Amino acid sequence: MEPLELKKKEFLLKEGEVCRCNYFVESGCLRMFYNNDKMVEQTTQFALETWWLSDYFSFSKQQPSEYFIQAVENSIVLAIDFQRQEQLFAEVPQMERYFRIMMQRALAASQLRVKLIYQLSKEEMYKHFSTSFPQFLQRVPQYMLASYLGLTPEYLSELRKKI
Repeated sequence: MEPLELKKKEFLLKEGEVCRCNYFVESGCLRMFYNNDKMVEQTTQFALETWWLSDYFSFSKQQPSEYFIQAVENSIVLAIDFQRQEQLFAEVPQMERYFRIMMQRALAASQLRVKLIYQLSKEEMYKHFSTSFPQFLQRVPQYMLASYLGLTPEYLSELRKKI
């Protein structure tokens, strides 16, 4: 694994590039986002310490990505490229099991997020997020958090004042 030091707002991946690595956050915070039809950033994921982040479609297929991965704050990540990860899985079966379990948890979290988007009001979604992940509230800029929750920054500000 290769350690990478990132400055705030530095990119690991840009749309159109092939995602060559899977990233483990040693310190700091990353986000994954895309530009929607109105060219507004839409955040889809965050990753804090001990979390993995990658565009798994691009990474596994070695095809161009539709996403950006950017440091939210100064960060240190460990990067493992596709070939080395495959070699690691072949040589150390326990690592393949570890990644399978990690991916199952990530998929379960993604499925829950989709359910909550349909089930909860915007206010309930914010309350759920702030209760479940309080560490993000002080570390992630409000406009990024609003994007992730499907809110405008102004409405998020109103919700914070109300709550």
